[in-house]
This record gives sequence, structure tokens and C-alpha cells, in this order.
Amino acid sequence: MIVYLKGIAATGPGFEDWNALSKHLTSDVGLDPDFVPHPQGDILSSVERRRASVTVKLAVDVAQAALQQSGMKSEDLALVFASSNGDTNTIHQICEALATPERFVSPTRFHNSVHNAPAGYWSIATSSMQPSSSICAWDDSFAAGLVEAATQCVTENLPVLLAVFDTPFPEPLYEKTPGHQPFGVALVLDLIPDGSLAKMRIEVDGDVNLATTPMANLQLEVIRCDSSASRSLPLLAALATPGANEVVLGYSGDLRLRIAVENLHR
Repeated sequence: MIVYLKGIAATGPGFEDWNALSKHLTSDVGLDPDFVPHPQGDILSSVERRRASVTVKLAVDVAQAALQQSGMKSEDLALVFASSNGDTNTIHQICEALATPERFVSPTRFHNSVHNAPAGYWSIATSSMQPSSSICAWDDSFAAGLVEAATQCVTENLPVLLAVFDTPFPEPLYEKTPGHQPFGVALVLDLIPDGSLAKMRIEVDGDVNLATTPMANLQLEVIRCDSSASRSLPLLAALATPGANEVVLGYSGDLRLRIAVENLHR
């Protein structure tokens, strides 16, 4: 599959946005050791923002940043949202509630616990009537989301907004699950080359001996291995580096995702 990148956004431990991360990737500008994402959910109405969790706010923040960079309209884009664990804090709160004698779960917490809640908040905030998909594939959620988004883009001839996000669980699940630091990434994919940031050729490869691409920087390699969303880092590095690059991501068991990137000039 061949798709074109129209917008990109990212936030995670040590960097606030794509601009900060790309500078680090291309010029060794250091990451901010004290920075941790604090999502705001500014696109949400005041009522929805009060109800929304940190996970929802992270998802819509990176989605909005990528959309703004693309210059496209939200009502024209299909949605693919992906996360390994979903709304971690809400799931923790529901588990706590179910452990009490009363076993009372608030409607708002239940509402936020479903895996497609972030996509629903986005659709309400943007008045989008386009189709949306919400995906979970454990550590391979980014790769699975990318395949789904690219497939929809190619088969439906429709631009697609992909957002992948992970937030940590509180204890005791914190130590038993991936994703110990919040990380969000979003891409806007299209079939039209004009005005694109990059061209991406995406192929599923069954070669079990094909190694996934690590990060050369040890600090970034630790972040890469932390969550499904942060496993996007090799692709983000390729998109930040001028010229042509190729990366391999893990995808569904022994399968690999081979991505050839050709960066373009606007």
C-alpha cells in the first residue's frame, strides 16, 4: 500500500510536541527530563472536558495537532483510534468499585471505559459523521492501527486520521501491563501526493528472521519499548530524517510491517 502523510503529531516523556521530538531526532537537541504530557482536551466543550479522562484528552490532543498541520477538515476524514490498554485510570476506578460491597459503578466511568470512547469524544467535538474504528492489538496496536488506516485510505479513497495513545495504569496493574509513561502519536493519511510531508509504502512481511528497527539512542530505545504507541518511534525518526528511509515494526505475532519512507518537500 502507498499512502501520503499530510499531518503528524506526537507527545511523550521528554517532549511536548512533534517539533520538539523532530529536533531531538535530527540535531541531538536534548529531551526535557522533567516533561510529562498533561493533556488538556481543548477541542472538547467545557461539559465534555469535565467528563473526559486523561486518556481521552491525550487522544484528542494529538489528533487535533495532526489535523491542524494537515490543513484538512475533520468532517472529511475517517478515524482510526488505537490503544493497548484503553482508558487505564477509568478501568482502575471500576475495578476498585467492583471490589467494594456496594459494587457501584458510576455511569460516567462506565461510559469512558469502552474502547471507542476517545473516538466518540472526537466525533462529538468535531461533528464528524465519518466512520471510525477503535483497535487494540497489545504491543502491536500502533502497527495494527497503521495497517487499518492505510487500508481504509486505499480501499475507500478517503483520507484517514490515525491516533494511537497509551497512558499508564495506577498500581497494582502498573507493574503488570505495558505503558508506564503517557505517549500519543497521530498521522493524517491521504492518497493525494500534493502538499504531502512524506510518501509511505507499507507492506506486511512474513519473514520471521526480519528484525524490528530499534532506536540508536538508548534513552529513546527505552521509551520505544514502553508502550504500543511509543513503538511508533522508529517510523517517527524516519519521518524526521530527510531522504529515503526504511523501518520494520512488529505486527501480529511473527508478522512484520515493513515501511519505506520518502520524505518530500512542500
